[in-house]
Amino acid sequence: MKAMIFAAGLGTRLKPLTDTRPKALVEVAGRTLLEHVVRRLVEAGVTEVVINLHRLGEQIPPFMEKHGRLGLRRVAYSDEPVLLGTGGGLKQVAWFFDDGNPFLVHNADVLSMIDLGAMMSAHSRTRALATLAVMARATTRPLYFDSAGLLAGRRTKDGRDELVRAPGGAIEPLGFCGIQAVSPEIFARMSEKGSFGITEAYLRMAGAGEIIMAHRVDGAKWRDCGRPEDLRAL
Repeated sequence: MKAMIFAAGLGTRLKPLTDTRPKALVEVAGRTLLEHVVRRLVEAGVTEVVINLHRLGEQIPPFMEKHGRLGLRRVAYSDEPVLLGTGGGLKQVAWFFDDGNPFLVHNADVLSMIDLGAMMSAHSRTRALATLAVMARATTRPLYFDSAGLLAGRRTKDGRDELVRAPGGAIEPLGFCGIQAVSPEIFARMSEKGSFGITEAYLRMAGAGEIIMAHRVDGAKWRDCGRPEDLRAL
């Protein structure tokens, strides 16, 4: 199985820890965020990973080689001299996912005990274009899913509720966890160009009738590690 790790973020909120290293190499409990994420992916059966790189990203390849690729058979890299966002970053590595199989996408700054294998199994059963790990949690920008678990809308930056399709039954606001299972057919449906967010693309696709599913992980241990206080809490 293959996966992509989003590691190109600037890590601004983690300063001064990110003054001399990329966010993915910030340490938590004696291991880098990247190592925590890779180990979870390997446990789920991932053997090949592509990692996107931006500021100070040149530190990541030697780190991976020094640590024996952390148990992975293959590691590839996607350099982004200009940040492409999560959607543009994924679109740029379409070449890596050439085997026709679904794959995982994982933020480098997200640590969790979510069962990634169960998520991939759920994705395969529903034949969704993408399956997003979501939970009922406080967030200012939730995604809205209907009673069938289909993506139906979001809350915008300015606090408006926006639906992209008619929901089947009641809608529920859920927080996206930065982990997703994706089918390679998504690349043919990405009409966006340049830098764009993956959720923006998902909302457009959902509005066009594509199946973008929720995978509920309520109760699972999960944390976005974007701030120093998050690292201290862990």
